[in-house]
Amino acid sequence: MANSGDQLDVIVIGAGIMGSATAYQAAKRGLKTILLEKFDFLHHLGSSHGESRTLRATYPEEYYSSMVLKSAQLWEEAEAEIGFKVYFKAPQFDLGPKDNKSLLSVIDNCRKNEISHRVLDARQVFDEFTGRIEVPENWVGLVSEIGGVIKPTKAVYMFQTLAFKHGCNLKDNREVVDVRRDSVRGGILVETVRGETFWCRKCVVTVGAWMQKLIKQVSGVVLPVQALETCVCYWKIKDDHATEFMIESGFPSFASYGVPYVYGTPSLEFPGLLKIAVHGGRNCDPGDRKWAVAPTALAALREWIDGRFGGLVDSTSPVSTQSCLYSMTPDEDYVIDFLGGEFGNDIVVAGGFSGHGFKMGPLVGKVLVDLVIDGETKDVELNHFKLGRFEGNPKGNLKEFEDQVNPLFY
Repeated sequence: MANSGDQLDVIVIGAGIMGSATAYQAAKRGLKTILLEKFDFLHHLGSSHGESRTLRATYPEEYYSSMVLKSAQLWEEAEAEIGFKVYFKAPQFDLGPKDNKSLLSVIDNCRKNEISHRVLDARQVFDEFTGRIEVPENWVGLVSEIGGVIKPTKAVYMFQTLAFKHGCNLKDNREVVDVRRDSVRGGILVETVRGETFWCRKCVVTVGAWMQKLIKQVSGVVLPVQALETCVCYWKIKDDHATEFMIESGFPSFASYGVPYVYGTPSLEFPGLLKIAVHGGRNCDPGDRKWAVAPTALAALREWIDGRFGGLVDSTSPVSTQSCLYSMTPDEDYVIDFLGGEFGNDIVVAGGFSGHGFKMGPLVGKVLVDLVIDGETKDVELNHFKLGRFEGNPKGNLKEFEDQVNPLFY
């Protein structure tokens, strides 16, 4: 068994958006850091690849809105350091039945967080988007100026590059097979499938859909983080209307509440195409998936597209699809906490982000390094994300509105 001999301050396991942002923050703050990735860097097997993720501050849960505002600032700071853009601003448009509890909570949170917004009735929605979006008479729309699109693969590359610039050692194709205490020196030993062993004072685990499997393997603890397979779809905008749906034309990122919960982004990465998908997925082993959109999800999307875009988007079938993994907790909130048990505060776990976490990457990275250095953070109230919330209560945080991820379509 090869021992690296390095005395590391922190090892980050998992080089998706959360791990890469954490490695950047750790190295930037002077910690001797290594980032280990199971697959190739920038692979397409997890949750941090592709061409677009939405940034929005409109959440039913009040605690996420303030996090988005902080994270948006950190996105811009990282862009300034690297010298290119990964975050492209656009309005955010939320829509749904006027009595939908989630949407009503979103509107209320905009008021509480002093987020500039406008609530529109069906006629005002039609006028706002010059007929590009239509809603039924019993629906409302919510326009917020805090929104946009993040380029995920490019963003992960940005943080890895910045981490390397600040001295982080990056190693891919290093599947971790064991994490244990060093009984002689203290600290943590991390072993890879190649037989390499690395020693560190603290370890951060951010392995997305593989979180439950890895943590159970090394500690016996079963984290309530379930892997789901989902698929995003790109739909063709009909001829002569493509420019009307471009981000440069002011078309928004959007989220439609109700059944199904549908989300999408303006035309940016693929000219003439809109990304529109159902927020949901089927339970899976992250190494075993179908790589296809469920027929029920496609049927729901066709109906939704026909009802919302006035015939300007071809709903026959998507022209492109892409499989992606979610990692979800029962209450759809994140896990950010110390693993505890025999590891105490020496291992920090962060998971359950998929579906609405990518936008938070820069802030989560900062928070995880705060926990490594200080054992606490002042940037985020972490009570909502503690592992202890599931003790005696498998559903976690109590919500007074509907679940956003609906399994009916998968």
